Amino acid sequence: MNAVVTASGLSKRYKNTTALDHVNFQIESGRIVGLIGPNGAGKTTALKAILGLTDFQGHLSVLGFDPHTQRDKLMEQVCFIADVAVLPRWIRVHEAVDFVANVHPRFNRAKCEAFLARTKLTSNQRVKQMSKGMIVQLHLALVMAIDARLLVLDEPTLGLDILYRKQFYQSLLEDYFDESKTIIVTTHQVEEIEHILTDLMFIRDGKIVLDSDMDAVGERFIEVMVGADKADTARQMKPLDERQVFGKSIFLFDGADRATLEAMGEVRRPSIGDLFVATMKGTYA
Repeated sequence: MNAVVTASGLSKRYKNTTALDHVNFQIESGRIVGLIGPNGAGKTTALKAILGLTDFQGHLSVLGFDPHTQRDKLMEQVCFIADVAVLPRWIRVHEAVDFVANVHPRFNRAKCEAFLARTKLTSNQRVKQMSKGMIVQLHLALVMAIDARLLVLDEPTLGLDILYRKQFYQSLLEDYFDESKTIIVTTHQVEEIEHILTDLMFIRDGKIVLDSDMDAVGERFIEVMVGADKADTARQMKPLDERQVFGKSIFLFDGADRATLEAMGEVRRPSIGDLFVATMKGTYA
């Protein structure tokens, strides 16, 4: 497989704050990567570096380009959707389509219009007349009609209701993603993207604390629900986390023997949300 993003010793400081602290990671082609972390962990800074929007120390290669010095060439093959759509409020739908068609060599007008036909957007409708969900639909139609090799999503469904959020990710899978494309997504609604991810990266205090494909995550981390009579035994095995549900204890383990845990109680794979909370314990103190 070919690496789409390779970072080695990636660092970034803002005055007295270290946003990225000698980060190393690699993202392969045809993957959907969740970059998850608390506020201030370095997610947005990492995305800005990948998109060539900030300088950095260390080595960073994106699609074979240095994003800081070769951004013009890089952006011909990259698309970006942020938490706040940047479309001007005065622009009409057809004007936005015309603009992107004229500035991006890899834009497919027919594909964009096919996406728009599945929405309630009209050709003469202005952005200022749209709800936030409709603006995201327009933005998504414009972006998905570009044959980009890398799509970067920074909190793309922030502020949308659950119907729009589900439609957004369904459109990504059905209409955009294939083995030649790569998606990097950050979100605080981790449960909603769990089913689409192939890889997971947790970032905390500017450092990558977990970098794994989803299959390995399922093999490495295990939850077990035990009764009160087995709780002390489970605690002696040094779990990552413990919580109480309906009078029973749920323990989360990293690398524990599955057979041993199965003898203690009900074993299951932890959700990304539960794993995130356990990994980031103390961050919000």
